[in-house]
Amino acid sequence: MARLELLVDALADENGRQNLVSRPSLDLVWQRHIVDSAQLLHVSRETVPDGPWLDLGSGAGFPGLVIAALQPERPVTLVDSRRLRTEWLARATALMGLTNVQVVLARVEDLEDQTWQVVSARAFAPLDRLLDTAARFSTPETLWLLPKGAKAQHEVETLGTNWNHVFHVEQSLTDPLAGIIVGHLHGRTDTERTVAGRTGKTAKRKRGSGR
Repeated sequence: MARLELLVDALADENGRQNLVSRPSLDLVWQRHIVDSAQLLHVSRETVPDGPWLDLGSGAGFPGLVIAALQPERPVTLVDSRRLRTEWLARATALMGLTNVQVVLARVEDLEDQTWQVVSARAFAPLDRLLDTAARFSTPETLWLLPKGAKAQHEVETLGTNWNHVFHVEQSLTDPLAGIIVGHLHGRTDTERTVAGRTGKTAKRKRGSGR
């Protein structure tokens, strides 16, 4: 709790220099940001696995910094493509005395291939676009925890047949209109791979015909 109180105070101060979160949300910071992040450890129907946690588009540090504070034995990697945000994340990490956090300045597309036990992304990108760029960080055992707004169920339903997945939506404990996409990804479907393969062969034939 002491670490989280330090985070709340530092967030209010930093928000005057860069827009980390909306100003109205600071009045409800414990509900809107701290508890909203902490619930990821309990919202799933299954146990959140131990091991490294990847938080994409960490921004102000939610949920990544909260998870790291609550579970200081778990390695947590925070990724953001904006330098000012990663500088803030590094300062907040040091202020909170966390030794289990790595802050990475990079676009998701530029990250090295590596798999993780948990992947989170708080309203970072629509589900289909997120999977296109981040599926390579996942194994069938990886648990995805994706806080979303009111469109969470719609995003799962419209994901289509391109992905072999077991996703469901859990009700947020802090917002009756918000959902959290939870589940596992087993990769692209055979149909998608077949289409991709045929497209690649067609492209090769076209390149070859110009010689």
